[in-house]
Order: sequence, then structure tokens, then C-alpha cells
Amino acid sequence: MGTAPTAGPVREKVSDEMNPDEQADEPTPELSRRSLLTSGGILGAGALVGSFFVGRELADAPQASGPTAADTPTPTGGAKDDGTKKPKKPEWREFISTSVRAPRVTTWKRGGTAPGYLFVEPQRTGFYGMILDDTGEPVWVEPTATTLTDLRVQTFEGKPVLTYWSGKSDAGHGQGSCTILDNRYRPVATVSAGNGLKADLHEFNLTDRGTALVTAYVREKFDLSPIGGPKHGHIFNCHVQEIDVRTGRVLLDWDAIQHVDITETYLGLHQDKGHDGTSRKRAFDFFHLNSIDDDGDGLLVSSRHTHTVYRIDRSTGTVLWRFGGKKSDFTLASDAAFAWQHDVRRQKDGTISLFDNHRYSGPRGASRALFFRLDETGRTAALVHDYEYGHRLGTAMGSAQLLGNGNVLVGWGTAPSLTEFAADGTAVYGAKLGGISYRANRSVWQASPMWLPDVGTEPAHDGRMTVAASWNGATEVAGWRVLTGATDAGISEVTTVAREGFETTVAVPAAPRVAVQALDASGAVLATSKTVAHRA
Repeated sequence: MGTAPTAGPVREKVSDEMNPDEQADEPTPELSRRSLLTSGGILGAGALVGSFFVGRELADAPQASGPTAADTPTPTGGAKDDGTKKPKKPEWREFISTSVRAPRVTTWKRGGTAPGYLFVEPQRTGFYGMILDDTGEPVWVEPTATTLTDLRVQTFEGKPVLTYWSGKSDAGHGQGSCTILDNRYRPVATVSAGNGLKADLHEFNLTDRGTALVTAYVREKFDLSPIGGPKHGHIFNCHVQEIDVRTGRVLLDWDAIQHVDITETYLGLHQDKGHDGTSRKRAFDFFHLNSIDDDGDGLLVSSRHTHTVYRIDRSTGTVLWRFGGKKSDFTLASDAAFAWQHDVRRQKDGTISLFDNHRYSGPRGASRALFFRLDETGRTAALVHDYEYGHRLGTAMGSAQLLGNGNVLVGWGTAPSLTEFAADGTAVYGAKLGGISYRANRSVWQASPMWLPDVGTEPAHDGRMTVAASWNGATEVAGWRVLTGATDAGISEVTTVAREGFETTVAVPAAPRVAVQALDASGAVLATSKTVAHRA
């Protein structure tokens, strides 16, 4: 995970650092989490749903000084700027060799980034799981287009694995299961919630104990009269479960309403449209659990709707302390207050990081990544790091990841972008995603898929054909060898070319049959595709 920077609070200066691609991002309207996650798909980041945050105003569009050549973002597969107006690029990347497609991503870079790929879930009709390189070029696109969240690299039984939640959303909460894949994208394990519950989309966190931390939501009857609701009302109760991955045994099942008073919520009964607690269908989400982190003999639990981080006893579920919210056990300066937060993590140096969705109300409101040092004896909290970019406002979702070289990667949630900061707060990298992403992560990942490379062809001019090669998920491909011939048995090499992104294309003399071989950096063959017919 790396060591947190040790300097005092830092903040990205917008006036002379803003990137022109970031200027193009429009302020995100006030959105309910539920509106974004209906039936496994998004209604659109431009959809204005109710007044989820009463009294909030939209953020101003960021302003900045003029761009420089080094600041100009390069779209994936970008063209030269010749001063003429170009047609708008399609929102989707489609390919010749494979039927998978990917939302288009643009990026910029003006400093050193941490090693590894980016793991995101841009949402269009559903959350598309994608691994990207720093140019925004896909490395892996989840091939079934299933809705998934929390895509990242974790460690299981001493080996790096790819993990994610997948399923359907139900009133903004997930109903599904969690998947662990090895570095050939083969299933290692599937984790489901226990005690008759379904795993929720917000968290799938593996521990070094061979367990998984998952979230779950369940509708229950509850007295809402203390907050002005019906006595015979209905709530979403939130469960924290720790599950043994190999056996499925539930080691802890903590439910919020047994430990947290309903009056701790900041969400008004009528702020989340259609969920005022008057019926089971209209259950009120008083807590909104969105992250769980391993904290030794305790767990850190983040509740968006109470603005609180709870540390609970791992064995008994007892609340040991509250950080933030109406009943905070810690004194916190007003400029360090957070609200509607996501992605709470304990770092190796003891600091606690989180993504603060709303710094304060008004047209200058901004989200930011925060790092705190807590004195658990004196019950004080000090803000030690503060990462903000251009008054970027992600009203929901979002993440903050401390990287191994001291950089910090911030996913802005409903503001569909990510930014990587150096330890001193300088923005060194950014990407504008093809849709909002629940979280964004960066990790080293090496993979050789269990499936073969893909090949396709299209007619070209003068008796030639375009051969397209790709290998979804492969990380070690440096080049492609093209083989053609009249029959499958008679194919032979016609050319070798360097890899040029997710799909590499080359024009060669037309032939009835074609195949490709993926080559590593030394020229060794990693895998050979099937031989396919070229149809002129």
C-alpha cells in the first residue's frame, strides 16, 4: 500500500495547473445514489433526480489558464491537430477482431505515475469492467458486459488475483456475488453473503486471514417516528459480513440498526425520492454502508448517510468509536469536516484515508481525498493531507488510493474522471472516463488469458486485406506475427509488427486463410489464434 506522505496538508492549485481536458468536465447535477444504479444501469449522469442534498448548489465549472502543448489531452487513438474542426468521436470503441467494445477514454500526463494499470468501471448501460494503460487504451474488457463494481487487484492465498462484485442493483443496492480470478482469468472462488442475504455492490475486500469483507442490504420494519416518519415504517438495514472464502462460513454478521440510532442519519425522509419509509418498496436508507476495511482486531465501517466512520469490534460487533457525524468521539477542525464519504481505509502508517464527497455547500463546493491521523487516546483527529482538483464535485461514489510510490489516485465517482497526484499535491495524470466509475484503482497486473488471441479481417485496397489482432486481457504481448495461406495447413508468416494497443491492424496481401501469433518482447510465441477465413 505504501507509506503516506509526511508533509502538512496539501491542495492542488487550480489556476496554473488545470488541464484543458478537465476544464471540459461539466459540473455534475445533484444525483441520488439510487438514481444512478437502477436495474443494473445508469439513468445518465445528466439526470437530475429530486433534491438529494437539500440546500446544495451545483459546482462552478472549473476555470484555468490557457493550455500548453504538454497539457493537451490525447484521446485514445488520437489524431494530429491541424486546426480544422473534427467530427465528434463515437462514445464507444469497437474492433474488427472481437465483438467486445469499450467506452472511449481520454488521458493527459505531465509527471511520473506509479507503476501498474488502471482498473475502472465506466458506466453506460451497466458498469463496464476495464483495465487500462496510461494512454487510456484497454488491456482487458470484461467480455460478457456484466454489471460489475469494485474491480481491483488483491492478494489471495499469497497470489495476486483480480476481484469484483457482479449482479443486479435493487433500489441502488447490489444483489449479487463476488468473484476472484487468477492471472489467466480463471475462477478461483465465488463469495456470496451468508445467512440468506445477497452480496451488495459496495465492497468486496479480501483480508490476509483468508476471509472476505462484504456488504449486504435487507428491508426491515422499523419505527421511524423519532425522525418524523411512520411508527410502522420500513428501512434498509445494512449488514457487515466477514466470510471465510473457502468454506463460506460467516464469521461476523453485524447489522447497523442494532448498534446505530436512527437519529444519527443526515438523510431527510423526503430527500431520497420514493424512499420515505412508508412501505417495504419505499424503504428508507438511513445508514448506507459503502466500505469495510480490515483494522486488526476491529473493522472500519463507512456510513454515507450518517457521515461517520465506525470502528467495530471484529468479534462482538460493539462500536468502539465514531469518527465524524453527530456523535463523533473525535474533535475535528471545521475545515477538515467530511460528509457523504466513501472508501475509508487504514493505511500502513496508521493514517485513515477517505473520499469526501462534499466539502461544503455552495457554488464552490468540492470533493477531495483526505488523510487523517487519529489520536485514539486523546480523541483528536488531525488532517494531514488534502487532495482536491479544480473544485471537482463527485456527489456520489468515489475513491482514494495511496500508491506504492507515495502518489495518490482519486476516482471522482459521478464526476466521470480520475486524477493521480504526487505526494506534494501536484496533479501528474488524469483520465476522462466514458462514464461514471464507482471506484478507480491502480495496480501492477500480469496476465496470460486462458483463451486464444482473436483475429479478424476486412477488405483493403489493391488486392490486400486488413488483418486485426487482439488478445483481451494479455499484458505481455509486444508484437504480432501474421500468417496467411490458401489452406489451414499451408499458412506461413507474411509479416511481424509491433503491438499498437488493444487491437493491432496491418495490411497484407489478401489470402483465403489467416491466423496471428502473439509475441513477447523476445519474439517468443505466447499463443496462436485459430485460423479463420478472409471474406473479400
